[in-house]
Amino acid sequence: MADHVIEINHLEKSFGSNQVLKDINFCVDVGEVVCVIGASGSGKSTLLRCVNLLETPTSGEILFHGRNIQDNSVPLPQYRAKVGMVFQQFNLFNNLTVLENCVVGQMKVLKKDRKSSEENARLYLEKVGMLPYESAKPAQISGGQKQRAAIARALAMEPEALLFDEPTSALDPEMVGEVLKVMNDLAKSGLTMVVVTHEMAFARDVSSRTVFMDAGVIVEDDVPEVIFNHPAHSRTKEFLARVLQK
Repeated sequence: MADHVIEINHLEKSFGSNQVLKDINFCVDVGEVVCVIGASGSGKSTLLRCVNLLETPTSGEILFHGRNIQDNSVPLPQYRAKVGMVFQQFNLFNNLTVLENCVVGQMKVLKKDRKSSEENARLYLEKVGMLPYESAKPAQISGGQKQRAAIARALAMEPEALLFDEPTSALDPEMVGEVLKVMNDLAKSGLTMVVVTHEMAFARDVSSRTVFMDAGVIVEDDVPEVIFNHPAHSRTKEFLARVLQK
């Protein structure tokens, strides 16, 4: 049996009378890179926020290695350390340096000492090309550098899986490539990743599975070769025809 890191069963999410997610079912296995694509408003980011419990699902279950994360059997801070998240707007602490941003979670959540936390942080800052900026505050670096620092911060927690919520959509076009390169390198390293993205080339070339969402449902879930070249559903075909023309 495959080792499902994350398993989602019959997940639904409503905001008032607006049902944003409808009977979502899918799994993420060790080492998979799952890209979630779809038009704005299709429920992609809400799905990711439910997986990280930043939003509370209306119904359904989210399992982490077979344990339901909503029944408090896994303490939330520990779960979020294991399933990290990289946000569209970076979410760095503006009053802390790049290094401190990567240290604080290790000390508070993982209870590591400062010396080992800093050593670990520098390891991952070097991995994403941000070690020269360890003393900079977020206001002193570019958007692409902020996002690479945010990725290093998530990696410093040594997660089993990373969730990326449209990590390039807040960036100027010339900064997108530097972040996608880091993500590509992470994918090649075997890190389990779930990526909500508008970057179709990344989804096509890097993902091991591509999930197409529309109007709160998963329309299609297959290898990128099938999704991009032989989509089974008319909604998938229409979406790809629209976005790939740009």
